[in-house]
Amino acid sequence: MKKGSEEMDQERFYSSIANYYEHIFPLNKQQVEFVLSEFDSLEELYFLDAGCSTGQLANELCQLGALGIGIDLNSDMISRAASLFPSPSLSFRKMNMLQLAKTLPEHYFDAVICFGNTIVHLDNITQVKDFFKQAATVLKPGGKLLLQLLNYDYILDRQLTELPLIDNEHIRFVREYVLPKGNHKVEFKTRLTLKETGETLENSTLLLPVRKNELEKLLILAGFSNLHFYANFAKAPAGGDHLPLVVTGEY
Repeated sequence: MKKGSEEMDQERFYSSIANYYEHIFPLNKQQVEFVLSEFDSLEELYFLDAGCSTGQLANELCQLGALGIGIDLNSDMISRAASLFPSPSLSFRKMNMLQLAKTLPEHYFDAVICFGNTIVHLDNITQVKDFFKQAATVLKPGGKLLLQLLNYDYILDRQLTELPLIDNEHIRFVREYVLPKGNHKVEFKTRLTLKETGETLENSTLLLPVRKNELEKLLILAGFSNLHFYANFAKAPAGGDHLPLVVTGEY
């Protein structure tokens, strides 16, 4: 059975893949090591995971002593996270990442984590700046914002139209880009095949291709300093032909 992209909005698409998410994006241990490297200890470290999906990273950090809240806009992702990882040190909430300052206490978290190319799902640069400002509001003085997105300098300059195929015993996930002409959004087209049933789920959405220099300006405007840009979670220096872009900033 095949569902066309024109039949599926973003909410329905993410709901449709929630039960398979760990097969598409299993826990990346390098992400865990990266967070560990940014703090002296995770013991009683308070974190917010914005765009937590099914909660794998948040759960792992709490297993290491942290206390956290995971938020996601999709209710099925949050329901699955809460079902998979019940814990007194971790809670999950359906929440818009642009509502942090209205919903969460000021100066509460030691870290705001936003991995998985989440911020480019925002509608425009103003919203990205707003998220950074709200992240600063809920961080303690000296707290850190940890980001991971794709390196759109590399994607746009090299005109990349495909991301690496994800293929395992459970799923096959094809990811393609239709690149913009001029300063416009990227169309992100996906095709997920569930090998157990043969069902194919297709989706298309527009992403905001934020370049590194824009990101740096927005973070500074939001009050972040001591910025670091990396090519991966192993902290190789950013610059050149690498797909990830990992960023840290201190408030």
